[in-house]
This record gives sequence, structure tokens and C-alpha cells, in this order.
Amino acid sequence: MTKLAGSRVLVAGAGVTGRSAAEALLAAGAEVVVTDSSAERLMALESLLEGVDLVPGLIEPPAGTSLVVTSPGWQPSSPLLAAASSAGIEVIGEVELAWRMAAELADPPVWLAVTGTNGKTTTVGMLESILHAAGADAVACGNVGLPVVDALLAGRRVLAVELSSFQLHWAPSVRPQAGALLNLAEDHLDWHGGMEPYAQAKARVLTGDVAIGWLDDDLVVDLLEASPAPDRVGFTLEEPAAGQLGVRDGWLVDRAFADDEPLIEVAKIRPAGPPGIADALAATALARAYGVPSEAVREGLEAFEPAAHRAVLVAVDGADIQYVNDSKATNPHAAVASLRAFDSVVWIAGGLLKGASVDEMVRTEAHRLRGVVLIGQDRQVIADALARHAPNVPVRVLDTGDDEPMTVAVRAAQELARPGDTVLLAPAAASMDMFTDYAHRGQAFTAAVQELIGR
Repeated sequence: MTKLAGSRVLVAGAGVTGRSAAEALLAAGAEVVVTDSSAERLMALESLLEGVDLVPGLIEPPAGTSLVVTSPGWQPSSPLLAAASSAGIEVIGEVELAWRMAAELADPPVWLAVTGTNGKTTTVGMLESILHAAGADAVACGNVGLPVVDALLAGRRVLAVELSSFQLHWAPSVRPQAGALLNLAEDHLDWHGGMEPYAQAKARVLTGDVAIGWLDDDLVVDLLEASPAPDRVGFTLEEPAAGQLGVRDGWLVDRAFADDEPLIEVAKIRPAGPPGIADALAATALARAYGVPSEAVREGLEAFEPAAHRAVLVAVDGADIQYVNDSKATNPHAAVASLRAFDSVVWIAGGLLKGASVDEMVRTEAHRLRGVVLIGQDRQVIADALARHAPNVPVRVLDTGDDEPMTVAVRAAQELARPGDTVLLAPAAASMDMFTDYAHRGQAFTAAVQELIGR
């Protein structure tokens, strides 16, 4: 970014995106300062970012700072960012930095963006697979793991960008060629301060040339209708109307970018079930907005392999009880989708709810619960909802801890299960009270199941 040459820029956060932002800013000729609350994490960059000033624990921008680039998880109310705003210093995120860098290129890459409460990573993975099948120089980036600025500097021509609500909050200028909003439910309310600002952050993905939204979600429909995008496309699990994508007679059908074209049999989509089908429709819409032919859609979706900890069948024991790991169901909305894939469930749930309500989830899904095993910090919140809406469902509330309580939880679930049931880990909550992340939680579940049934 030639405009930043010689300017002092503060990077807040020494994680993956912070390091990438700092490297890009150095290459642009900026004077870069990096701060982090962890001196250890900060010092780990010392040998990697030569020429960067590393200062732990800053609560005010250094004198002469013209811009702050923050890691996505930092809240606007944090002392450093609040001080920057009060001083009139612009605060942006790494995604916004990448967008501004791209704007200076003679031939910038195409941005195809995905957001939603759930399904982002699966959708962006499907999109990347479809784009590769079409021969595009594409890469999945953003919240999926690879910083957008790294994908940009690598010269990739099409960016399949997964965007969290945090990233969108800090990316006010981003206008993707096509952007998809998958769904919307309570999540990260503690960070955003309520449902309305959370929804408005998500709606930023719909401000480009083509806005794509799930028509089976009323909140998404409202935001799609309010979108300033010149072209708006809906997708649905029902039969599509003209201008939509949907499902008919067991096929994904495109009536938005074609007159009426079957694309792929639903039975070939993985992960199976309504959430996977909806994600495939969104990925298809984004790819078709870019001009990908139907053959590449089919080939890409058939080649796609779902990531770990997303509705993975771990094992089936001798009593015909199946054990499913959906640790990625980190909020009630995702847990509902997971529960609805099965008729009779022993549900393992609990963790950090982050302010999300659970009454509606419990009320609507109570009829499929054989039993419930609760773990984690907010386990009693779910227990209270079960007492109100499912008083006849057996519930076991376990103490918190680490891997050992997961072993206890799986054993308790097996005791509640009957032949043909599913023991389902779909926590409806974040994992950091007991585990490093959702993957660690899923690994603990898988290990507990394998130990229990001797595999």
C-alpha cells in the first residue's frame, strides 16, 4: 500500500493475522509497531519480523500513529482501540487491509465471500473445490485459517473468503463481487452488544455486486431485501422459483443463473442432511455468480471432503447405537440443525453459551431427546430449560473438567441410549471453558467413544 509508506501503523494482536498484517505493512514501507497482551506471544515474532517494534500491553497508540490494524477478536471497547478511536485514529482489520491493498492493483482478484452463524467453513470449502474444478486459481482464506492478505500477496486470482462477524465489523469498505449470508441466529452477542449490531455486521457481506441469502431464514430474507446489491439471489431447500436455487426431485436446481438446470443429486452431497445441502446451494450460487459452468459445480461438490468435527460418525457399537461428533455445533442454531438429522438422540451438550438463549432450541427439539448429558460452565442454563420444556427427559449434569469428564459423559450417554439411538455431541456452546477449542473437544469425544466400545 503505497499510501502508507513512511506512516506509523500499529498492529493490535500478535497472532496469525497480526503477523501477516505486519509483514504486508513492512513491505509497503510503513513504520510498524505490534502490541499484544502476551509478551511471550509477542516475542515469538522477534526473529520473524525484522524491523518491527514489538511493545507488549499498549493501552494507547504510540505518538504519530496514523492507523491501527486490529486482530478480529479485539472488541471496540478494549482500552487500546477505544483510545485510538477517541484520538481520531482509524481502526481496521486485516481483511480491510487486504481489500485496500487489492484496490491499488491494476488487476485485483475476485472476492467471493461467505458469512453466517453456521456453515461458513463448509461452504467456503465447497466453493474452493468447485472453483478448482473449473480451473480457477482460487484459494479459501479468511476465517478458515489463511489470512486474506497472504492470499492476496500470493497472487491468487479468486479469493473464497470466509468472514466472521468480527472480521466484517472491522471491514467497512469490503464489497465482494458476490457475497452469501447463510443463516442468522444468536451468537457472539457478548462481543457485539446485541442481536441487531451482530446482524448488521453480517449484512455487510451483501453489499457487493451479487447478494445471496437463504430464503428459509426470515432474518436473512429481511437483510437480503434491504441489500443495496444490484442483483439479489435466494436459495432454499424447497423447490426454487425463478431467480432462485433450490431442491427438486432430489436434485440441486439452478433457476437464477440458468433457466432451469439440474446440477447434482442431493444424495451425492457431503455432509448429508439439510445443513450440508444448504451450504452446497450457497457455494453453488457464489460459483455461478462468478460464471462457473454446471459441470464444475457437480465435480467440485462430488470431490469435496468435509472437515473434521462436523457431524462425523465416529462408531456404531454392538447395540446399534451410533456416536456422532458435531463438536463444531458451537451455538444453539447449529445444535438444532444437528439434532434434526436424527429421530432419537442422547444429547451431550454444554460449554460457554456467550449470552445465547436455549429455550427455543429445547422446546422445539424435546420430542427427539432420549436423554441429555450436560457438561461445561453453562450446563445449568440448559438444565433449567430442559426442566421447563422437557421435564420427562432424563438429564445428567456433570462437573466441569477436561478430557476425563468427556469420558464420563460418553459413558453416561451410553447408559441412557437404546438400540438404534444416536449419541450426539452437539454442544450448542463454545468449548474454551474445558478445552482448547472445538477440535480438542471433538477429539476428546472421539477418544472416549473408541475407549468405551473397544475400537
